[in-house]
Amino acid sequence: MALIVQKYGGTSVGKPDRIKSVARRVARYVARGDQVIVVVSAMSGETNRLLGLAKEVSPAPDPRELDVLASTGEQVTIGLLSMALKDLGLKARSYTGGQVRILTDSAFTKARILSIDERNIKRDLDEGNVVVVAGFQGVDADGNITTLGRGGSDTTGVALAAALKADECQIFTDVDGVYTTDPRIVPEARRLDRITFEEMLE
Repeated sequence: MALIVQKYGGTSVGKPDRIKSVARRVARYVARGDQVIVVVSAMSGETNRLLGLAKEVSPAPDPRELDVLASTGEQVTIGLLSMALKDLGLKARSYTGGQVRILTDSAFTKARILSIDERNIKRDLDEGNVVVVAGFQGVDADGNITTLGRGGSDTTGVALAAALKADECQIFTDVDGVYTTDPRIVPEARRLDRITFEEMLE
């Protein structure tokens, strides 16, 4: 039995049918006996929509309130994915960053993770649950909701894998490989057959 952390980005959970597809993928890992923690982003476009709403209401939104708003996108996804997993007959439990107790500093909109309390997650895994965690968010020492900035869901996945000493951290995306540049911007972008570690870091 392996402990696996899987992270799914916004386009992977962008529509209800994609969320169901993620649930089926997770179910395959559970069927082979693995314990699974799933970290999810907000549905594709949702964070931008929420930030756009904030700008419509206030030209210079307060960073604390921006985090309260922006963190709701992931909360929708964890609820929907947990429902989809339960419909497949699995036990599942969702957590916001605050419910896990992903403790961060107080740098709103770009917080850094300080520590993770893994006790509740371990208990749920031991009881046979798939644990579904909202990426991109945590709470500071005063209980304020914080967000980790762009790419924060990947950070959440890797941090949870480290805190729980997971056997694997899998970061899923819906592209078929690594390209020379963003193919959505540059149509001539080429998919690379091989890439060095250093090039990937770049």
